[in-house]
Amino acid sequence: MANEPPNSLCENTLEPLLNEKEAAPALGVSVCTLQCWRVRGGGPNFIRISRRAVRYWPSDIAEWIAARRVSNTGEGDAL
Repeated sequence: MANEPPNSLCENTLEPLLNEKEAAPALGVSVCTLQCWRVRGGGPNFIRISRRAVRYWPSDIAEWIAARRVSNTGEGDAL
């Protein structure tokens, strides 16, 4: 297990999973926006527990937010 990538399943299993109603406020968006991102792409990684149940790891949300951090308005255009 020492050679696993840093965002491996072993590390994340200790985190509580967030449902979309819990994840949306953490991102400052609506549940509907999260649903659209899942269909169109572009949002944080998610876990499909079943056909209707979707969950998010808090660390995936934090990484997604960190990847969008910019120092000026011109940098955001590349996303």
